[in-house]
Amino acid sequence: MSFARVWFQRLHHPYFKMAYLTRVLRCDPAAISFAADEPVITSPEMLESLQLAAQHLHNGETVAFPTETVYGLGALALENEAASRIFSTKGRPPDNPLIVHVSSLSMLRRLLPADYTLSRTQEILMRRFWPGPLTLLFPTSPDMVPSIITAGQPTVAIRMPSHPVARALIALTDAPVAAPSANSSGKPSPTRAEHVLKDLNGKLGLILDGGPCGVGLESTVVDALHEDGNIRVLRPGGVTVEDIEKTIREEMHDVPSVPKVLVHRRDYRDEAIEQAPTTPGMKYRHYSPAVPVVLLHTSEPPPGTDRVGITAYIDSLKNKAANLGRELKVGLLMPSDSLILAIAMGMEGVTWHVHSLGSTATPVVAAQRLFDGLLTLESDGVDLILIEEIEEEREGLAVMNRVRKAAGESVWIGL
Repeated sequence: MSFARVWFQRLHHPYFKMAYLTRVLRCDPAAISFAADEPVITSPEMLESLQLAAQHLHNGETVAFPTETVYGLGALALENEAASRIFSTKGRPPDNPLIVHVSSLSMLRRLLPADYTLSRTQEILMRRFWPGPLTLLFPTSPDMVPSIITAGQPTVAIRMPSHPVARALIALTDAPVAAPSANSSGKPSPTRAEHVLKDLNGKLGLILDGGPCGVGLESTVVDALHEDGNIRVLRPGGVTVEDIEKTIREEMHDVPSVPKVLVHRRDYRDEAIEQAPTTPGMKYRHYSPAVPVVLLHTSEPPPGTDRVGITAYIDSLKNKAANLGRELKVGLLMPSDSLILAIAMGMEGVTWHVHSLGSTATPVVAAQRLFDGLLTLESDGVDLILIEEIEEEREGLAVMNRVRKAAGESVWIGL
């Protein structure tokens, strides 16, 4: 089989926007290991696929590939024209910065000022969570990292992925790779290659299929650059706040004042960074499928907000169905032990489509299944998706961060 890139229409110069015949190449992560930051690939076919993907990147094209968090849409981070294709492919606003991915600490060093010294906090977090789903902010300048990557900010967000396919691709490319999620801007992030193909088919040349992503949500983004020494979590994600707190307590017990871990919008607000983000996922509505999403709260409502009984709410859905002249198809994205789920499934007049988030005791499963559930229910042709809130602990904090951005409406349910 030829690995030649296929395109069939050049639209205009100088951006060379192409309509592609998108190819999907299966990659087995088990065929990759690492020795001293260098990939060891036991499958010749796998090596050929990765080399082809690296060639695409060096040709200035975008490539979709799996990470442990979600599938990424990659391009060379230090090439303006290549990076611009990420924005045009996704329809991404230019003031939404990108995360740069590296395969080794030596590659990280290429992106940092020559005189920059890593802080003790950064070293600890990198030692504990790299490779992995943790992104850190570092100082930079336009002569080092293009402004298109940083959205003109003085910092750049960098992480080292742990997925063998992602890390091996970056290593073989021998260049940092910018890679937001491989989906149209504002849509749910893809956790399977088929999600990418359905959304971006014809907009990129190559997808590396490494199977489903293990984490299911994007990386945690941390700012550890403040003079007070405290750690600011700008976006919760694959590394939990509890794990960061535990690590800091263990590793920095010898300092007079152990750094605090502060979560944006939970522990503090920063209007400036919300208007001019230093990292993705802070400014725009995200993760929304093509059908309406309603967040159902079972917690205490804010002052002035009334609860709605679950049976009364479902009856209101039946009224909507009557106006349509057919039964309403409603997606339920909820824990398997949800009382709302049990009540809903016992009521007729609505066609229910259930996608379980696992039990309430396993928020890590909810993280793995959230985006896949949104995309699956959308593909099922539902008219509406109902998501029940979960406790904002461990992975649940990141899950609810995404759900709030995806939902167009919130309802407080009385049980």
